[in-house]
Amino acid sequence: MTALAKSIGNTGRGNFSLLLATVAVCCLCHGLLALAADDAARLRGKYESLSQQLEHNPFHRPLYLESAETPTALKGDIYAVVDYPFETVSGALNDPVDGPANWCDLLILHLNIKYCHASTSSSGSIVSVNIGRKVEQKLSDSYRVQFHYHASATNPEYFQVVLNADSGPLSTKDYRIVLEAVDIGGGRTFLHLTYSYSYGMAGRVAMKTYLATIGSDKVGFTTAGAASSEQTEYIGGVRGLVERNTMRYYLAIDAYLGALSNSPDKRLEQRLTTWFDATEQYPRQLHELDRQEYLQMKHKEYERQQTEQ
Repeated sequence: MTALAKSIGNTGRGNFSLLLATVAVCCLCHGLLALAADDAARLRGKYESLSQQLEHNPFHRPLYLESAETPTALKGDIYAVVDYPFETVSGALNDPVDGPANWCDLLILHLNIKYCHASTSSSGSIVSVNIGRKVEQKLSDSYRVQFHYHASATNPEYFQVVLNADSGPLSTKDYRIVLEAVDIGGGRTFLHLTYSYSYGMAGRVAMKTYLATIGSDKVGFTTAGAASSEQTEYIGGVRGLVERNTMRYYLAIDAYLGALSNSPDKRLEQRLTTWFDATEQYPRQLHELDRQEYLQMKHKEYERQQTEQ
């Protein structure tokens, strides 16, 4: 008689079902760990392939940015090295309990994020975000987007967090904010941030209107034009738009991580000032408000975030 048959006879049908369920869970966990290990190797390979771009670039930090545009979608990707241990990054942004609320604390740094609230539902963790203009405004004048938060792969050296929303303002849809990270040693972590969304006719018209009016002089970070040009030219249009927002989200992540070493009562002010100062390093692309305007607006929005539901 096989060991499995003996187990059936000894434990009974109910316990055997439990045994099968336990084996299935163990196999699933093993499979997820294997996938995470593959992802860690892939991301480390990307880090090695970008070594020259990370060391030599116009950002004055180890960062590489790229973007893509299709007739119905936009995508921005940032690869960067941050001087924080992997355990710190994972503990802050990949925590199953506190992770969603921590993401709210970093997302609110972005000019267009007017409010953020983390909650749980039958479908998992929800990060509710209000998107609006780059100035003070009522929540009723902004647009609520509900992101589903989940960690899709995790091991001691790698994690991936996905925030996705089915719909957004002006017929935009399929929003995805994806952060994956891998330990590269020496108290450093290699990050890959993706920000993408799709859009329909209303979204295309709205973006064209914005880019033809108040956004007509806005540019991204990718250079355009002839290499011999005396003045650097940058791409504009919708690719410039997604590059600016991808950078803003990355700088929010970096500012959030940098403030963790401070006492809790001082972290908000440090996050705000760090994010603003970082954006001012790229005034051609990211300057919108002066420091006092930004700080005043964000303090009010953060206070509202603590009380509104």
